Amino acid sequence: MNNFSLHSLDEFKKLVWDFYQHNKRQFDWRDVEDPYQIVVSEIMLQQTQTSRVQKKFHEFLQKFPNFNALAQAERVDVLKIWVGLGYNRRAVALHEIAKRVMLEYKGQLPADVETLKTFKGLGHATASSIVAFAFNKPTVFIETNIRTVFLHCFYRNEELVHDKMLMPLVAMTVDQVNPRQWYYALTDYGVYLKKEHKNPSRNSKHHQVQSTFAGSDRQIRGAIIKFLTEHTKVTQNKLIKNLAFEKERILAQTEKLIAEQMVIKNKNSLSL
Repeated sequence: MNNFSLHSLDEFKKLVWDFYQHNKRQFDWRDVEDPYQIVVSEIMLQQTQTSRVQKKFHEFLQKFPNFNALAQAERVDVLKIWVGLGYNRRAVALHEIAKRVMLEYKGQLPADVETLKTFKGLGHATASSIVAFAFNKPTVFIETNIRTVFLHCFYRNEELVHDKMLMPLVAMTVDQVNPRQWYYALTDYGVYLKKEHKNPSRNSKHHQVQSTFAGSDRQIRGAIIKFLTEHTKVTQNKLIKNLAFEKERILAQTEKLIAEQMVIKNKNSLSL
């Protein structure tokens, strides 16, 4: 479907709202107005299933209940709580966001997408979702479940659909009064569609197949970070002896983590 009438868009919105009315999912980070909790949840939800985030979200908030508490924390303590979620750079980015909010914005998260995009780890989609959910502003963005909905409803029989073809539809349909609930509705409908149909996102030009975790460089990086959260300082030899991966791969990923400033090397010792 390439021609979109106002009538067809109204039908689409009714479809999504009707589904949501009867199938709304409940999460602790929904229907809250604390921008801090929204930032934490949105960064945790990047490339991570809601079931895994649910438990960690509670644990994180108990340890770091607000921007100030997180900003004052040591990086190693942040990573200790983060262990199990993967993509540890997100934890570092979240830590840096808290520091900047406290230092530059007196503890108040900016409610502007372009400003948030200047923060470490916040691209357009995440910055926009934070503004929509924390401040109920009608931002325009696409993430995997939203993409699924628009592909299924408007481009079901096409392939290699670019997001630039979907963005005008997202903009035309976003609820101007309650964008927060609208995006919840889109997300929930997208999750449903993935279960009921062969993943519609396969029709997207941006679709990527998740690589196998077991034995991957990502697993090695995670193991290095986890080991360093459990030991204040270790030598490279101790790290190698305690991780069940090839020495060369451990060394290679350690060097990358050092280059990314995720790991600190002081002579022959490693730490976070």
